[in-house]
Amino acid sequence: MTSCTLVALKRFASALVFGVTLWNFEFLLQQFRFPTGGVSTHNKPFSILIWDLPFNRALNLTSNVCATHHHNKGCLLTSNHSLLDQADVVAFHHHELQHSRSSLPRAKRNPGQNWVWVSLESPTNTKGLAGWNRTFNWVMTYRRDSDIFVPYGVLVPHPSDRVDIPKKSHSVCWVISNYHHTQKRAKLYQELSRHIKIDVYGKASKKPLCPSCLLPTISQYKFYLAFENSIHQDYITEKLWRNSLLAGTVPVVMGPPRANYQQFIPGDAFIHVEDFGSMKELATFLVTMNDSHYQSFFSWRQRYTVKLYDNWQERFCTICNQYPSLPWGKVYPSLEDWFRN
Repeated sequence: MTSCTLVALKRFASALVFGVTLWNFEFLLQQFRFPTGGVSTHNKPFSILIWDLPFNRALNLTSNVCATHHHNKGCLLTSNHSLLDQADVVAFHHHELQHSRSSLPRAKRNPGQNWVWVSLESPTNTKGLAGWNRTFNWVMTYRRDSDIFVPYGVLVPHPSDRVDIPKKSHSVCWVISNYHHTQKRAKLYQELSRHIKIDVYGKASKKPLCPSCLLPTISQYKFYLAFENSIHQDYITEKLWRNSLLAGTVPVVMGPPRANYQQFIPGDAFIHVEDFGSMKELATFLVTMNDSHYQSFFSWRQRYTVKLYDNWQERFCTICNQYPSLPWGKVYPSLEDWFRN
């Protein structure tokens, strides 16, 4: 074993000692931060007006969608603008607001009605934030300090006597739709690919995967490059939750620091690029890993399972679950200051 490999192993082991110890405590706290179900405490049906459907995609907003699919009997979703006066909450998805304020309701704002700003994009990929001062009462984002926390995924308790690991026939893969050579993830990929073979899929490589092909394809690989398009606190997307953990492969992550990832998943469930002094060290670590070490990355599956939050109806129903604990009278003086800082 080379000295570089020993150094890499020592760094990785040191990070895990602290991370795994902290994980169970952080996980318990997270269960209180993010309710995964429940029934609204309102005496009357609670109504949420979705002012613009996210990305103009049709949603099932039948009167019982929250009760039938998301465990909330007192929560009603609508996109009918004529119900503005009756709505308890109005939710505004930022993508449809970013170009102009003209899409806001023109009628006088109903006293006691709370407005929620909604976005799951990172600050790097969010435009048109300037000028949204004293407009919104609450924010609903992937950040844990949001009034309404909607992550891309969570681990939920699910004890199991066995851990099934999909059969592996390949080493490393990456699925990428938008490739920009100036991004950090592109630079890391270029350097890492000099030392280990990486199969690349997606629109950027002209090898797109159909939705039903995505997870079966990734599951054949030992490692997946869960590289985020930008680096921000709590910005941990489907690249980790769906493409890695749900697919049954070990994520090699690039995003916020290791400590931030460990607020979502155990420290021994992933490999962070920052655990290594170079991409050559990382490649050596991956290539020389034995079977028992590899299997240890799946120990979390004995205790938890992955729950994806990739459904907009469920995200909006979450407002009802968290409503009783939301701060009344709150207004964001500057949305841009909060989101970018």
